[in-house]
Amino acid sequence: MLAFGLTVVRHGETQCNKDGLLQGQKIDAPLSDIGIRQSEAAGLYLRDVKFTNVFTAEIIVRNNRTCHDIELLTDPSLKERCFGIAEGGQVKDMKNMANAAGQPLPEFTPPEGETIEQVKARVKDFLQAMFQHIVNDHQDKIQEEIPIPKMDGPLAGLPDDGLLCVPVHALVVGHGAYMSIAMLYFFEDLKCTMPYGSDPARRFSLCPNTGMCRFVITLKCNNADIALSDIQCVFINRRNHIK
Repeated sequence: MLAFGLTVVRHGETQCNKDGLLQGQKIDAPLSDIGIRQSEAAGLYLRDVKFTNVFTAEIIVRNNRTCHDIELLTDPSLKERCFGIAEGGQVKDMKNMANAAGQPLPEFTPPEGETIEQVKARVKDFLQAMFQHIVNDHQDKIQEEIPIPKMDGPLAGLPDDGLLCVPVHALVVGHGAYMSIAMLYFFEDLKCTMPYGSDPARRFSLCPNTGMCRFVITLKCNNADIALSDIQCVFINRRNHIK
């Protein structure tokens, strides 16, 4: 078995975010000035937190004191949700499309866009690839039996909350809509536990730019088979670094 921490951070504000536009997959908008400052602040907040594996996080990693030599990995499964014909348009226009279809905005799929289930399938693909990569990288930390850490009390509010005695820690930077659907997958499909004392309604709220979610994941590693044994949420949508 192998336990590891997973910190997921939404990217900083882009110019599309600032202008109220749907970025999706067709537009690769740069970070706005605010987005750059947000990312720098996230990096400074996490500067002493040790990461062993990183999936896209250049500005954050640049400010980290422990992982300058870590290879930054990319995965196409992490790309933003496709919003089809709505991409590049105003977010309010997609809201009007959803209202006309009689559907809540998060569940609405514009023509030629990705459904929630299609994005969930990409989340599942990414997790499977990440699990395999982490197990390959950390064979020396696999044990026959390990106590599964339990998050059953209030947090100290520190950048390394939940990471005590967890030998491996992955950092993933993703997009807003993708992260919201990933949370659906974690909490509904994988039956992830909620943080101590947290409001269940926060599970599916849109993560703010550079907001952070953290999980502790335990894997069963039997020969070539890797399976999820346990997943717990340490915190969700934390933004202590934004003043």
